[in-house]
Amino acid sequence: MSTLMPTYGRLPVAFARGDGALLYDTAGRAFLDGVSGIAVTNLGHCHPAITAACIEQAQTLVHTSNLYHIPTQEELADKLVAATVFERAFFCNSGAEANETAIKLARLYGYQRGIEQPQIIVLEGAFHGRTMGALSATGNSKIQEGFGPLLPGFIRVPRNDIAALEQATENSHVVAILIEPVQGEGGVHLISNEFMTAARTLCDRHQWLLMFDEVQTGNGRCGALYAYQRLGVAPDVLVTAKGLGNGFPIGACLARGHAASVLGPGDHGTTYGGNPLCCAVANAVISTLLEGELYARAEPIRAALLNAFQAELDDAARVLDIRGLGLMIGIAPACRTDELVRRGLEAGVLLNIAGGNTIRLLPPLVMTEMQAAELGHAIATLINTTPLD
Repeated sequence: MSTLMPTYGRLPVAFARGDGALLYDTAGRAFLDGVSGIAVTNLGHCHPAITAACIEQAQTLVHTSNLYHIPTQEELADKLVAATVFERAFFCNSGAEANETAIKLARLYGYQRGIEQPQIIVLEGAFHGRTMGALSATGNSKIQEGFGPLLPGFIRVPRNDIAALEQATENSHVVAILIEPVQGEGGVHLISNEFMTAARTLCDRHQWLLMFDEVQTGNGRCGALYAYQRLGVAPDVLVTAKGLGNGFPIGACLARGHAASVLGPGDHGTTYGGNPLCCAVANAVISTLLEGELYARAEPIRAALLNAFQAELDDAARVLDIRGLGLMIGIAPACRTDELVRRGLEAGVLLNIAGGNTIRLLPPLVMTEMQAAELGHAIATLINTTPLD
C-alpha cells in the first residue's frame, strides 16, 4: 500500500526525464506532452535558459526570507511591471496563494472604503484553487462538497451573462469582480470580450476592482505574455503562477492604481514566496518569453494541431465544439471521454479531461509544428475509434 494520501487517481506511468515537448518514462519510452504539467511547462522540459538559471542560483543562495531585500525578486517585479500595466507585485508559491492574496486585497480595499462585509462577484464554472478562500470562490460544487462551511462573501453569476452582472450592481457590498479570461478546469470556456468590457465598465462606474485570474492563461500560453493584453481589457489586479516558474513553485499578484497600495506591512506574508531560487528561474522564464516574442508561437502551434486533427477526423459530427484561446484548446467530442486519457497514454500522447467531457490540450510553446500535427492526428484517431454516445 502506498504511503501517499490518495488525493490523485494517478495514471500508470512515471517519467524519468524530459526534453522540449517530450517526456520519457522510466523504461525510456517517449510521450508527446499535450498537458505541460497542467499549463506549467510553457517553455517545455529542460529548457537550457531555465536549467542554467536554476544551477547558477542554487550554487549561490536558495533562501533567506522576506525579512530582507531579495535582488532576484525585485528584478522579477521590475520585469513584470515593465511588460504590463501593473505597478506592484507580491510573490507567493502557487496560483491558489495568488488568488488568496487577491481575495484579501479586495476585502481590505472594501474595508478601507467603509464596507464591512465586502462581496466579490465570481462566475459559474470558475476554478480558483483548493485553499479555503479560493475554493469558496470556485464555481464547482463537486470539489467543494464536504469542505463546508465555505467562506461567505461571493456572488456567483453565469459566465457571459451581462444582464446578471448588471443586476449585481444592486448589492452595495460588492467590491470586486474576479474572472478567468479562459475557464480552464471548467472546460476551456472563453469569456467574451463583451462580458469583460461590461465588467470593466461596471468596475469603473462603481469603484470596484476588476481582477483577472491568469494562473492558466498567463506566461505566454494564450498568445501574449498575459491574455488581457490580447483581449484588450486591462484588470486592476492580475494573479498568475503555473508557467511563471516553468515547474518551480512561484505565483504572483500584480496590482495597479488604488489596488497597488492596499496591502501594507503585516497585511499579508509568505515564508517561501519569492525566494531567490524561484525568482531567478522566473526571471529566466519572462526574459525567454519576451525575447523574440516567443508567445507568438501559440497560434502557429494551435493551427498545426487543429488542422491535422480536422484532416484526420472521420466525421465532423464526432466533435461538438472546439474552443479556447492560443494554447488553451478545448475539444468537446460526441463520444465518452472517460477512457481517452488512458488510451492516449497507450498511444504515446499525454491528454487531460476538464469540465467533465472536454479534452483540454495545453502544449508547450516549444512544440514544433510537426509535433503539433502528430498530436492532432493522435487525438483524432482516438475519437474516430471511440463509439459515439
